Amino acid sequence: MTVMATDEAVTAVRFGTSGDAVAPEEKLPPILARAVGELREYFAGVRRDFTLPLAPAGTPFQQQVWAALREIPYGETCTYGQIAARIGRPKACRAVGMANNRNPIAIVVPCHRVVGSSGALTGYAAGLSVKEALLRLEAEAR
Repeated sequence: MTVMATDEAVTAVRFGTSGDAVAPEEKLPPILARAVGELREYFAGVRRDFTLPLAPAGTPFQQQVWAALREIPYGETCTYGQIAARIGRPKACRAVGMANNRNPIAIVVPCHRVVGSSGALTGYAAGLSVKEALLRLEAEAR
């Protein structure tokens, strides 16, 4: 995974690596060290809530959607329609889906917890198998 941050906040968590990657043995800036630690705890099944300061770049609508995503409890899912209703835009299911797709802070802003109206797993930038694995990890750690 790649984690990006300013001195004050995490700006991105992405699957894959970046050309600016820091070797694990190098000393990380405090915010990155904290992010790596919290992500490790999440993958170990012991962290359910992230405490990282976040600064995702996006439109006001995207910010609303991403804030709503952070309210989905660990190990639970909701639909695009439920997110749309939560932000007061009940007909904006597709726009919620696009904001979900553009979420720059994977896992910490848990877009993997959003499913289709039938409960079926739908698109995920890292692939449906990753989405399924994240949901399984959360279900098993509950």
